[in-house]
Amino acid sequence: MANLKEIRNRITSVSSTMQITSAMKMVSAAKLKKAQDAITAMRPYSQKLTELLQNLSATLEGNTGGAFAEQRPVNKVLIVAITSNRGLCGAFNTNVIKQVKNLQQAYAGKQVDVMAVGKKGNDVLRKSCNIIANKSYIMDDITYEHVAEVAQELMDKFVAGDYDRIELVYNHFKNAATQLVLTEQFLPLEPAQVAEGDKNTASDYIFEPSKEEIVESLIPLSLKTQLYKSVRDSFASEHGARMTAMHKATDNATDLRNQLKLTYNKARQAAITGEILEIVGGAEALNG
Repeated sequence: MANLKEIRNRITSVSSTMQITSAMKMVSAAKLKKAQDAITAMRPYSQKLTELLQNLSATLEGNTGGAFAEQRPVNKVLIVAITSNRGLCGAFNTNVIKQVKNLQQAYAGKQVDVMAVGKKGNDVLRKSCNIIANKSYIMDDITYEHVAEVAQELMDKFVAGDYDRIELVYNHFKNAATQLVLTEQFLPLEPAQVAEGDKNTASDYIFEPSKEEIVESLIPLSLKTQLYKSVRDSFASEHGARMTAMHKATDNATDLRNQLKLTYNKARQAAITGEILEIVGGAEALNG
């Protein structure tokens, strides 16, 4: 009977876990819908802004990116690792951490620092990397103002010469079941690749103020938007990964509970059969 009690306790424990994972799955599904709508609505704006900046830059002679486009020998690198503040989302954080460590090996012999956006990445990477800042508060309240402050800090560090290259590592949201780890160059700005025949596409427009001033004002806005899009992408990917992980956990808990119930019924039936045999044996002994 002690064995039956143990199995019964395990069934109760697994059932409680299954209720928790099922509830977390539904919460993540609700949050995913809002996060997915936000990133889906933002992507066209971000892409159009980048396209506009590249088209304007291609029509200008010389280096139009100013300090943000300065190409320097890469000796000091800053990696912005965008993870989550909470766990239970499968390999979501692990993939970003692994990519950061791969980049660290790729830049072997150079100074590589990390800025963590998310508690999970900060907790793991601080053991093996030099963390210069932890911006986990962004993931608690994702607003353009908070992200713009961090983007401005990154731009200031690059212009001041603290770093020669800044890269973003985050999960790109493809769908609820698929997240792709991306590495994007944040600074310096990459030269626009425009075909020779497209250089005069903007010649019919009158620009006020000048093209140079427009480009110089668009660059900081474009960089802030790029970082904000990356954070939004990561946020949607987090809930997609958590929903998928909790769905699998619920299915596994259901299978385990069914197996335990089957084992419990077999053990209970064996115990009942044993008691019946004992009763029959005792009755025959008395009759004999």
